[in-house]
Amino acid sequence: MKTTERGSIRYPTAGRSDRMRALVFLGAGKFRWEERPLPAIEEQTDAVVRITATTICGTDLHILKGDVPTVEPGRVLGHEGVGVVVRTGASVRTLKTGDRVLVSCISSCALCAFCRRGMPSQCEARGGWVLGHRIDGTQADYVRIPYADSSLHRVPEGASDSELALLSDIFPTAYECGVLNGGVKPGDAVLIVGAGPIGLAAVVTAQLLSPARIIVVDTDGARLSAALSLGATDAIVATAGDAARRIHALTRGRGVDVAIEAVGVPETFGLCQDAVAAGGSIANVGVHGRPVELKLDKLWSRNIRLTTRLVDTVSIPMLLEAAAAGRLAPGRLVTHRYRLDQIAEAYRVFERAASHKAIKVLLTAGERDH
Repeated sequence: MKTTERGSIRYPTAGRSDRMRALVFLGAGKFRWEERPLPAIEEQTDAVVRITATTICGTDLHILKGDVPTVEPGRVLGHEGVGVVVRTGASVRTLKTGDRVLVSCISSCALCAFCRRGMPSQCEARGGWVLGHRIDGTQADYVRIPYADSSLHRVPEGASDSELALLSDIFPTAYECGVLNGGVKPGDAVLIVGAGPIGLAAVVTAQLLSPARIIVVDTDGARLSAALSLGATDAIVATAGDAARRIHALTRGRGVDVAIEAVGVPETFGLCQDAVAAGGSIANVGVHGRPVELKLDKLWSRNIRLTTRLVDTVSIPMLLEAAAAGRLAPGRLVTHRYRLDQIAEAYRVFERAASHKAIKVLLTAGERDH
């Protein structure tokens, strides 16, 4: 690929020096891998990052189905990634050109009331979930990152892209919204309903808190096998009316201390309510597109705690340290690898994850997974 020099940046070109390639949402059911203008510094707190690896999230599939009306046609998708800083605004203080960084899926201004409270998902400025949503995202050669100092993380030497890319979203989401919100403690019995990427990341991160038992429920035998290989103690194939009985049998009739809902449909939320023990917690992680039944007539007297949360990614520094120490090995969830320009094929595989036995796909810029 030809390049042309612009200050400290080497821009890729396909005949023109001001273009890049990106996955563009064109409306419900439509997307295209096409040339787009290179991102530029718009605010002095911005950085431009050359993407070396990114992934596809279940949220991206929801966008393509038209389920997220706040995403307008013409938007570059993606909110996860690893890359190299190629330009910074004048106000960026902690990063420099050439730094290898992890992109947080949540952008934080670090100054508003919510960011100061550790809730950048609710950022009152132009932060929160904006990448691939309200501004162009990471499924591209280059991306502009707002509030770069507080939205990018320098990464340890030697860490591979496949280890790092999953720390942009699914690992902090599983840990913050599931494990921490659920209050997992040593010796607990933990239920994780859904063995997709988030559920499997919850299996891994729950082990940081030393629960006695991790029970995983799913309809897919291959994903349940993956859960067991990642450290789950028990796997249950979901069947109508039977999963709750089996969970109670495993816990001597008591139920689980923490139930993590990682699917986002009424049936799985109902299972969590049926399986939780008195004094236990239900941590909702799944994205619900329709109302669910709250069995308050059964729960009100049982000291049950119900939590919800959008990921804030405040755990990324800790997760980076844990990954560097070999405590997480997030790359184990990567089942399929593609070049970034093969992203259309990667979407087709991820949309049919069960038939392809896909958990996470990794897209790289054609470079070695260093």
